Amino acid sequence: MDAAAYALWGIDYLKYDNCNNENIAPELRYPIMREALNHTGRHIFYSMCEWGVDNPATWAVPVGNSWRTTDDIGDNWGSMISRADQNDAWWKYAGPGGWNDPDMLEVGNGGMSDVEYRTHFSLWCLMKAPLLIGCDLTAMTDATLEILTAPEVIAVNQDPLGIQGHKRVSQGGNEVWAGPLTGNTFVVALVNRNQQTQSITANWSDIGAVSSTRYVVRDLWAQRDLTTTATSYTANVPAHGTVLIKLIPA
Repeated sequence: MDAAAYALWGIDYLKYDNCNNENIAPELRYPIMREALNHTGRHIFYSMCEWGVDNPATWAVPVGNSWRTTDDIGDNWGSMISRADQNDAWWKYAGPGGWNDPDMLEVGNGGMSDVEYRTHFSLWCLMKAPLLIGCDLTAMTDATLEILTAPEVIAVNQDPLGIQGHKRVSQGGNEVWAGPLTGNTFVVALVNRNQQTQSITANWSDIGAVSSTRYVVRDLWAQRDLTTTATSYTANVPAHGTVLIKLIPA
């Protein structure tokens, strides 16, 4: 009855929560709603929100279109970055039609700086996470709107290859996250978890790019090409900040 009502109302996206679950295992509960949604004949994105309790990445591919890999996110740096870490553990299980979900975006809610919100949005896009705006649309600042509508960053999230980028290097709070995109290109995030500016280097050998190949390095936030190089790229990254680049074969 619920699924038929959603279809009648023209619903496109169902987030099916885990509250009041009467201690019924997610593996038993969620396929029932999948069948009900499919029976309506309407294409409804099925978001499974069982909070990562039973490691849904390992069994949910034939059940839902996305599955929460974490408990609820909070609007602060520690919560956000820890959700990214938890989601990263399941990167191999994501792909077209089934996505890891580290919870909704907190961009614009005021608990983090704009620098931290850019890191938040960069990582969610790199990880191919669902991009659900969690702030008040009527009260967005210009900076919030700029982050949430950054075209080349969103394009990473929507890349048709559909491979989740993941953490490749982590040393002293300096991290390199990366993943392949269509056209033999790569997305790379230089992430600084420290409280001061850090110099961070992405080596081609660390991110899966072809060593000795010359790549154009494009800044996806600034929407401009930075340089062309054949081995690595280094940037000064502000505290809790991220430099998000795309490598394009030259």
